[in-house]
Amino acid sequence: MTTPHVLDNPARSALLGPHAHLAQRRGDVLCYPADVCPFVALPDEPDQNAWLDAATLLGPGALVPFTGVDAAVPPGWEEVGFGPGVQMIDAGIDAVGDDDAVRLGPADVPAMLDLVARTRPGPFLPRTIALGTYLGIRRGGALVAMAGERLHPPGWTEISAVCTDPDHQGSGLASRLVRAVAAGIRARGETPFLHAAATNTNAIHLYETLGFRLRRTVTFRAVRIPRAVPGQPAGPLAAELSAGEPAL
Repeated sequence: MTTPHVLDNPARSALLGPHAHLAQRRGDVLCYPADVCPFVALPDEPDQNAWLDAATLLGPGALVPFTGVDAAVPPGWEEVGFGPGVQMIDAGIDAVGDDDAVRLGPADVPAMLDLVARTRPGPFLPRTIALGTYLGIRRGGALVAMAGERLHPPGWTEISAVCTDPDHQGSGLASRLVRAVAAGIRARGETPFLHAAATNTNAIHLYETLGFRLRRTVTFRAVRIPRAVPGQPAGPLAAELSAGEPAL
C-alpha cells in the first residue's frame, strides 16, 4: 500500500500539523475558523461518521469545500461546486526578495479585501492573513498587487492570493511577488507549492515559466449539508459552529 503524500490532502496535513493551532475539530473532521479559510479537512476515505462529524462541526445548510478526497457524498447532500485544478510544486524557482514588496498586516486587510474583490484570485477572508506571510506592492500609496501563504502541510507552504490590479497587470508584479514569497518559504527550509484552476491556462503558464511543475491534477469540490441530517445533534455545538457559513 502506497503511503499518502502530505500534499495529497493538504488542508488535512496542515490542520494536523503547522496549522493545528487554528483547527476546529469534531471527531475525524477538521476545519479552519470561518473567517480564516473555507477548506474542510475530511479523512482520505470518509465514512458515514465522518460526514456526520462534518455536519455537526459546520451546521445545517453549510458548505463543505474540500479537495484531495475522492468520495461519494451521502444521500441528500447537494454537490454545488465541482471543478478541475492542478497542484504545482517548486522545480527551480528563482526565489528572491523584492525591495518593493512590503509585509501586509491587519491594518492592510481592507485594502487586501478590496483588491481581491476586483481580481478574484480565490478565497480570501478577513483573517486569512493568520495563515502566513502576505506581501504587497503599492503604487501611489495604493495596494496594487499581493501574494501570500495559505495551506501549510509539514515541510511545504502554499502560495496563494496572487493578484494584480487590472490597471497594473502586465508589468511583472505578480511574478516578483511569487518569487519573494517563495524566497521566504525557502528560507524556512520548506518547499513552495500552489493550486490553480485547470481552466486558468495563463496563470499555469506563468507558474511554469517561474519554475513550478505539475505534481498532479486535483478536483475542487463543495457540497451543501442538508438542513436536517439523520443522527446529527441539534445542541449548542452545531448552533455555535454554524454561525458564519464558509465562502467558496
